Amino acid sequence: MKLSSFKTAFLSIGLLLSCIAVSAQQTIGIFEGQADIGAKVTPGSGLYIPQSDQYVISGSGYNIWFDHDEFHYVYKKMKGDFLLYTRAELVGFQGVDPHRKVGWMVRKSLDGKSAQINAVTHGDGLTSLQYRPKDGVNTEEKKSALTHANIIQLERKGKTYTMRVAKFGEPFVTEEVADLDLGDEVYVGLFVGSHNADVVETGVFKDVQVSVPAREGLVPYREYLGSSLEILNVASGDRETIYTSPKSLQAPNWTPDNKSLIYNSEGLMYNFNLATRQPSVIPTGDVKNNNNDHVLSFDGKMLLLSSGVAALGGSIVYTVPVTGGAPKQITPKGPSYGHGWSPDAQSIVFTGQRNNEFDIYKVPSKGGAEVQLTTAKGLDDGPEYTPDGKYIYFNSNRTGTMQIWRMNADGSNQEAVTTGEFHDWFPHISPDGKWIAFISFLKDEVRADDHPFYKHVYIRLMPITGGKPKVIAYVYGGQGTMNTPNWSPDSKRLAFISNTTMSK
Repeated sequence: MKLSSFKTAFLSIGLLLSCIAVSAQQTIGIFEGQADIGAKVTPGSGLYIPQSDQYVISGSGYNIWFDHDEFHYVYKKMKGDFLLYTRAELVGFQGVDPHRKVGWMVRKSLDGKSAQINAVTHGDGLTSLQYRPKDGVNTEEKKSALTHANIIQLERKGKTYTMRVAKFGEPFVTEEVADLDLGDEVYVGLFVGSHNADVVETGVFKDVQVSVPAREGLVPYREYLGSSLEILNVASGDRETIYTSPKSLQAPNWTPDNKSLIYNSEGLMYNFNLATRQPSVIPTGDVKNNNNDHVLSFDGKMLLLSSGVAALGGSIVYTVPVTGGAPKQITPKGPSYGHGWSPDAQSIVFTGQRNNEFDIYKVPSKGGAEVQLTTAKGLDDGPEYTPDGKYIYFNSNRTGTMQIWRMNADGSNQEAVTTGEFHDWFPHISPDGKWIAFISFLKDEVRADDHPFYKHVYIRLMPITGGKPKVIAYVYGGQGTMNTPNWSPDSKRLAFISNTTMSK
């Protein structure tokens, strides 16, 4: 394995000193403690680097196998269901033993013979879901078809444990163990084992997230999980959580001056100052039922709103200055969901339900007659102009699968640009016109015409000229994650929302 840049961050003296200081504290990042598991283990360590939000864990031990385990563990206690995610790699190309290990583990206790389950990548690339169903019995294993995974996710729902693993950039590969009873309260954490009692190996973990997913029976649009506002580096996949809230925050737009993000929450619009990292309400008069279909004009001066008005049939499109004011009504009836401005700010494209069909329409930005651009049976949604104004990208399930489509600005020459491997929604074109980012739902989780909250989704990226999309973020989210344009002005980053009952 190549020694990547994120694994070398802890090697500088300054950062190492800060690690030692942090390790002396009772907590280690989001975790409560650490321990060497097993009777004859060369002491290991768990360090948290706040500057880079990384965990550097070193551990020894004969193995995590047979009837007992030896390794170093950084952990916290949890009850109920949870979702664990990290991007992790072992330090060093080869290591002493090819079966050195790095991953997530859930244990009944800290005893070396405890019942447990772990999602693990070995030094030789073997990726597997290993588990000991009862204290002191031999470990069992489900090997993944994927090797050399560096994205590791482990989820618990009741007594079912699901491992999702990937090489960064590719979709998940899944293995599952059902009816494994470790008790309601368990130890949850990151681990490193060297497969050698006298050798210490090191792993580096980034983008570590311990979250609680939606409970069974949650009522959509009445009950909500908390939100994390995140910034994604498109080239590296690095993520930074810049704000968390117990409320539902949705659909961040990035202002062209690079000073703010704009999102909706509980019907109101907010300006999130990137310098102070604090939100403030954007006044929108009596229009206070705003949803997550809101878009900035290309020059950043105007904000398109979509707000529910029951008497008019649902969501109505409005425009308002980005600084706030009295919104101007644009569409006469609903449902109408605004998605895009033309580059010259003279036209708006929106999704409207007319004659029991959802299609894409264009309307003058000052109001006027609607022009229907799509007529295919099925749901057409998410229209957005390219920066040169020549094309409109949108998503459509007219083939039975939700895919990304493109048409000329007048509605002609409609063609699919994704293949239908997933249900793809909401294409967003980078300001430099070179890339398309969109959100992909799994076919086994959602219907082609739905984009619900609280699902396992991918943010994917493809060149505007075409090609195979690449996964650039693995997200627990969905509705509200990135419904409307969310690129930074320099086309290097994306803003998005992930969801959890617990903060990162």
